[in-house]
Amino acid sequence: MRPENGVGTPVDPVPFLVVAAFGFLFCYSFGPAYLMAFGAELAGGLGYSTMVFLGLTGFAYHRFVWSARPGLRGEVPAHLRLRKLVLAGAAVAAVLALLSLPLL
Repeated sequence: MRPENGVGTPVDPVPFLVVAAFGFLFCYSFGPAYLMAFGAELAGGLGYSTMVFLGLTGFAYHRFVWSARPGLRGEVPAHLRLRKLVLAGAAVAAVLALLSLPLL
């Protein structure tokens, strides 16, 4: 089964599945422990983590499946790919650093 975008064109589901899987990994590995450090119960931490995961999954579906336009694919210049990769790495490092501050 291949998912279709908003106009009915089949799209590749792999980018969506990768982002959703990383969202699951991130939400359930950091969420409950982080919220329990602030005094929340385990059930509350799991509930909030589930809500964040569902939001991330909805965003990923909209971005990578529903609004995807496979006909516009083309080669992206190497300097733009490197820039996006460096910015994404810096953003992930910043988020992880911010998440670790209250646990110190």
